[in-house]
Amino acid sequence: MPIRILPDNLINQIAAGEVVERPASVIKELVENAIDAGADKIDVSLIDGGKSLISVSDNGSGMTAKELNLSVERHATSKLPDDDLFNIKHLGFRGEALPSIGAVSRLSITTRSQSSAEAFKLEVNGGKKSEIMPAAHAKGTRIEVRDLFYATPARLKFLKADATETAACIDILNRIAMANPQITFTLEADGRKRLQFNACQGELFETRLKRLSEVMGREFAQNSLPIDASREDVRISGYISLPTLNKANSLAQYLFVNSRPVRDKLLLGALKGAYQDVLASNRYPMCALFIDVDPQDVDVNVHPTKAEVRFFDGAKVRGLLVGAIRQALSFGDKKTADTLDINTLVKEEQAPKIFAEQGQEIKHALFPPRRPAPRRFEPDLPQMNALYSIHTETPIITEEPEQATPEIGPLGLAKAQFHNTYIISQAEDGIILIDQHAAHERITMEKLKEGLLNDKQAASQMLLIPEVVDLSAAEKEHILSQAENFAKLGLKLEGFGVSAVLVREVPALIADTDIKKLIQDLAAEIAEWGTALSLTDKLHHICATMACHGSVRAGRALNLDEMNRLLRDMEKTEHSGQCNHGRPTYVKLHLADIEKLFDRR
Repeated sequence: MPIRILPDNLINQIAAGEVVERPASVIKELVENAIDAGADKIDVSLIDGGKSLISVSDNGSGMTAKELNLSVERHATSKLPDDDLFNIKHLGFRGEALPSIGAVSRLSITTRSQSSAEAFKLEVNGGKKSEIMPAAHAKGTRIEVRDLFYATPARLKFLKADATETAACIDILNRIAMANPQITFTLEADGRKRLQFNACQGELFETRLKRLSEVMGREFAQNSLPIDASREDVRISGYISLPTLNKANSLAQYLFVNSRPVRDKLLLGALKGAYQDVLASNRYPMCALFIDVDPQDVDVNVHPTKAEVRFFDGAKVRGLLVGAIRQALSFGDKKTADTLDINTLVKEEQAPKIFAEQGQEIKHALFPPRRPAPRRFEPDLPQMNALYSIHTETPIITEEPEQATPEIGPLGLAKAQFHNTYIISQAEDGIILIDQHAAHERITMEKLKEGLLNDKQAASQMLLIPEVVDLSAAEKEHILSQAENFAKLGLKLEGFGVSAVLVREVPALIADTDIKKLIQDLAAEIAEWGTALSLTDKLHHICATMACHGSVRAGRALNLDEMNRLLRDMEKTEHSGQCNHGRPTYVKLHLADIEKLFDRR
């Protein structure tokens, strides 16, 4: 078959296959055009998930009749005044969106420029353009896309259910709204309003946080840390969640480059690396990060959807991102996202029922009738012991011998231990529950890391009888490949036979650990890493595993001195608000919530 030029309508349909994947793609292109036109109010309407109708209205600059006629021609754009693809200052620049959409749907554009007294309308059906007609319309533009993919039925069958497509449209508008808090956005689906973001006023960080709380929830706003770092001509700003506020996937990670929503593997990898010491490998932090870089140093012309970018100096951007996040985490290292809310613990309307069925004896034991309850958490020790003697032969709260008043810090003063796992501490404005294993795990981890940072040989303890640990031949090779790094931490290993290792010394910090289990876990983790991690990353992983095995275990009884020493160590330790796996080390119940629980407010 001879070579021939394809007809224009087929060329447009091929281009549409790259630009227009689903209704959400149409919304992205049209809303970005509205933002480029200077709109501060954008309204989106959908029917049947966008399959039957997508309508986008804005109050931007609008178009003249001549501009309207050119707007649906391929590669016609007003956004490259100097024809420089490396100086892109707008969200759109290809000139493909409108002709691609018109090639696969029934497209209608009604517009009126700011300087014009009349409006104009143009229709494109399956790539065929109509004449320009006069119309009635306010200043700005309204674009309607009907019967999406009617001209390419094969593409239509790949669309998901209406609810799924609507959810994708909501997600893309959420992302765009996060980067533009100064703009009002609304989205209506099948006659029902699904989104309403009013324009935010004020300083940039303040408006961003307000918009982020609308999109990501108030929990994120209350448990996030600000980021603002610069290096040369790159600036990274935004908010990241505390490690204890995390998700099972990365869908709550929003990244923007020059206000453009992107999904970049370099940035996502840097984000995960920055949290490696404070978050489990299968958990993901929440974030909204905005990277501002000179347009000359970033290529946004990598993919037709413009969702991927390529940096001229990716290492600089990655290094700045990791450094900024770790600095923010160090400032917020004593915070935890799990401040207990009484509405979470006991719903207000359920409290009377709970007390009636399960807790009246506790209520009366703590606050007997005709006796005013103390305003602070000061339990009556004999009554508390009587109450808990139902479950244990030994009272969990004992009178302290007369001694000097212990030091009291932000985490309060330890009062009791229950289930040999959790510590109750009394603070000025409430009580704090501490997970003793998680807290000590973080303390041990930071001590091991401190030794590495200062290039000190960790104190070790020689075993009277060396421990022989059987492994597979592969595991033995993996763990011996890191023997030099283990030695820095005080763990001395050597090969023994075909598939075993001999442990001669262990770090003094974890002298009482189960050595066999520790070695087996380390071998398995090293096999999983492969060569993907840097030396620092590997050392931090080793520290985390050793700290977990060597920390105070759940089920171990502690006396008050040991409990208070743990609290004081927590107050002096970085990242003590969460353990090495991202779980909270403590939660706080405010006095006001306790009083609410007992109907005292």
